[in-house]
Amino acid sequence: MKKYFAIIFFALIASAFISSCSSSVDRVADGDTVKLSYVGKLEDGTVFDSSATGSPIEFTVGAGMVIPGMENGIIGMAAGETKALTIPVDEAYGQPHPELIMNVAKAQLPQDMEFEVGAQLESHQPDGRIMYATITEVGEDSVTLDANHPLAGKTLIFDVEVVEITKGES
Repeated sequence: MKKYFAIIFFALIASAFISSCSSSVDRVADGDTVKLSYVGKLEDGTVFDSSATGSPIEFTVGAGMVIPGMENGIIGMAAGETKALTIPVDEAYGQPHPELIMNVAKAQLPQDMEFEVGAQLESHQPDGRIMYATITEVGEDSVTLDANHPLAGKTLIFDVEVVEITKGES
């Protein structure tokens, strides 16, 4: 009888130890700095960005360094864990703003510029910020520029893997 009691007692101790070890796994929380590998796709499967050609991205959760849907989607994940995140427009880059689409006379742009649909222009704002715009239409005397983020209005799908978690100050 003592032998069975010892086996059961040992099994209970081992079970408690395993439970305490598994519950102590660090999980992503607000304030943590994470390294994340990812592939970003549109709903049609087109890949628009990936960390595969470089290093994982590193950011602090809650600091607004990435889109809200990415931050919210990785909360609770552990290092080494993978997940597919579908991020709706309002948690990504939002809806396009019509006021950021403008028609500009070619004469107002640099003379040596080639006007090609898809070309990106950079404009320095009075407050020091840099604004980017994409040529969406080329007319005889003018071009249409869109200064919305290229992913505005789109649902985004990310395949992510948490590579590393550095716990924030608690």
